[in-house]
Amino acid sequence: MFKATSRNFLPGVLLAAMANAQAVPAKAQVSIDIAKVTCEQFWLRKVPEPEKIAIWLSGYFHGKAGNTVVDVQHFQQMSAKVTDHCRTNFHLTLMQAAQAIAAEQK
Repeated sequence: MFKATSRNFLPGVLLAAMANAQAVPAKAQVSIDIAKVTCEQFWLRKVPEPEKIAIWLSGYFHGKAGNTVVDVQHFQQMSAKVTDHCRTNFHLTLMQAAQAIAAEQK
């Protein structure tokens, strides 16, 4: 019968940890300057995780306005409007598209 002692337990744990560390793929850290992202890049998903960019963009504009309330339904509607605006205005930056939609909402 196997008896777990610190002498035979620790090497097994270390081996398992090393095997686990090698199995997890390394992810490159990505930084994006949102002011430079074009509608074309956003629409064609040439930027990583556009959904997260949309969330950041919403937070940016709400922060500038001093609004701390998150209205999930409104966020989804605005995100869809910005995405649709980008679809027909590839030459704009994502920030310009978001500003245009925000101006329409006033």
